Amino acid sequence: MVIICFDIKDLGKQLKKLGMLIVQDQVWNRVTINRNTHKSTRYYIDEFHLLLKEEQTAAYFVEIWKRFRKWGGIPTGITQNIKDLLASREIENIFENSDFILMLNQAAGDRQILAKQLNISPYQLSYVTNSGEGEGLLFYGSTIIPFKDKFDKTLKLYSLMTTKPEEVEARKQKEMEE
Repeated sequence: MVIICFDIKDLGKQLKKLGMLIVQDQVWNRVTINRNTHKSTRYYIDEFHLLLKEEQTAAYFVEIWKRFRKWGGIPTGITQNIKDLLASREIENIFENSDFILMLNQAAGDRQILAKQLNISPYQLSYVTNSGEGEGLLFYGSTIIPFKDKFDKTLKLYSLMTTKPEEVEARKQKEMEE
C-alpha cells in the first residue's frame, strides 16, 4: 500500500490550474496501472469545490468520476463549501454517479439547496441542522439514513481516529511518556 499526497497550495494562481490537471492525470495513470494488477485506488480530494471552479479541471474531473469505479477507483470528494460546490454545473453529473454521500451539519442556506437537490425531507434535514459531532445523513443509492454515532471516547480506537488537534497532541504526549 502506498499513500501519495499532492499539495499544490503554494503554486500560486497562475500555476494552480496546471497543477490540478497534472495531479488528475497522475491519479488517472495510477488507476490504470492498478486496474491491470487488480488493485483498487482510493482518491481523496480535500477542498473538492476548488476542482470545480475552473472549467477545464471540472470537465476533466467529471470524466474521471464517471469512469473511476469501472476501473477500480474509489473517489472521495471532501468539502465544507457546499454553495461553492453546488454552483458548479458539473456537480449534477457527479451526484448522479455517486452511490454514497456522507453529510454532516450544514448551514441554513446550504440545507435548503441540498434538500431540493437531493430530495431530503424536513425530518431528515433535522439530522444536519445544528447537529452535534457524529450526527448526519448517509445517502446510499436512493436510500437516506439518518445517524447519530456516539463513539466511546475512552476507547483506544477513538484516540487513534480523532482529528481534534488537542486530542491528537494528548495522544502523542501519552505515547512519548510510555
